[in-house]
Amino acid sequence: MTTETATDVFEAHRPVLLGVAYRMLGRVADAEDVVQEAWLRWSGADRGGVREPRGYLVRITTRLAIDRLRQIKSRGETYVGPWLPEPYVTDFGDTVPDTAERAVLADSVSFAVLVVLESLSPLERAVFVLREAFGFPHAEIAAMLDRGEPAVRQLAGRARSHVEERRPRYEVDPAQRRDLTERFLAAAADGDLEGLMALLAPDVRLVGDSGGKSRAPLRVVHTADKVGRFLVGAARKGVEDFSVRFLELNAGPAVLVLSGGKPDTVFQLDVADGRVQTVYVVRNPDKLGAVPAA
Repeated sequence: MTTETATDVFEAHRPVLLGVAYRMLGRVADAEDVVQEAWLRWSGADRGGVREPRGYLVRITTRLAIDRLRQIKSRGETYVGPWLPEPYVTDFGDTVPDTAERAVLADSVSFAVLVVLESLSPLERAVFVLREAFGFPHAEIAAMLDRGEPAVRQLAGRARSHVEERRPRYEVDPAQRRDLTERFLAAAADGDLEGLMALLAPDVRLVGDSGGKSRAPLRVVHTADKVGRFLVGAARKGVEDFSVRFLELNAGPAVLVLSGGKPDTVFQLDVADGRVQTVYVVRNPDKLGAVPAA
């Protein structure tokens, strides 16, 4: 395999590798660093005996992501306020033609699932991502992680049970989510408390991630009344020189609020039974750098 061919092969698999790394880490910059390190290892490896480049590259990426995740956890840093994943621009394009596969990939990159994945061990998270999101067989995952297949099956079962118990059940109809998102934005921008209340489920939650670096609730806000009043109050305070745009983040419609043309806030909604169940608000500036402003 020539250097040029090796580059082409790697670039063909880059979206999958980035997808694995992001689901493992929940951080775009860390995921990109991991994929770059995987490229360095791939470009410097003896590729003569590699019969299945995709599996080989996923194995390298997964091991690097496990190492990075262990480093992050070992630092024991205390995050200020609720934690949310870094917003991730998703566009599966023609790389995922199957509707069912598209739905699985979308679910595995949602805010709700990624928050639950943070509570798994690095190995459990790796097995869950490889098995549930990308459909690798247990035997292949075992080879990637240098573990026995029975151990991998046990890890997979434990991780799946953990996620199923803790993740909320939401509808994934993009048209409904987009419609509710537009109505939500209009009501919030107009300070229309009554209009907002009509969109919010009685037990709605608002989860704000600022990392202590901007203004956002340091605790989850519960109930329609409190969430509605918070949003109306925030709209009244406003954002200087603001504009908004819709885009797809984490496989769902989202609203990007810009201040002076720069990303300021990301809103995303989880919806069920025609009502907003969760409002995610990302305001940590460190997490908005990868969100395109235009």
